[in-house]
Amino acid sequence: MEQNEHYAGDVLFFFDGHPLELGLYEALFARMEAAFPQAVVKVQKSQISFYERHLFAAVSLPLRRKKTWPEHCLVVTVGLNRRLDSPRVAVAVEPYPGRWTHHILLTAPEEIDGEMMGWLEEARAFAVSKR
Repeated sequence: MEQNEHYAGDVLFFFDGHPLELGLYEALFARMEAAFPQAVVKVQKSQISFYERHLFAAVSLPLRRKKTWPEHCLVVTVGLNRRLDSPRVAVAVEPYPGRWTHHILLTAPEEIDGEMMGWLEEARAFAVSKR
């Protein structure tokens, strides 16, 4: 996966004070790097973004945590052309017709399963298909 020369340090800075979330991210990144070797990853101020032609996924720390959310988790965001019908989806919005943004809470490495990777692949394919 393509990353800039400061990626490792930027990731550590992004997760400063959040060691459990860093471990979750590292597990997710390993799976994503294997599945999407041609993708580009960028660490930004509020999220870590994954691109392949267009943004297809993002990882962030929950800034506005709902009371029902776990204390330690990551928010994995994917954009799809349909609404996911899954209890794993914490928030789903349709910012414009035919475009659904889903926020999925990740609390444990075992949640990076076939279903999660399938959603990430679907999001990548949807992003690549855009003009």
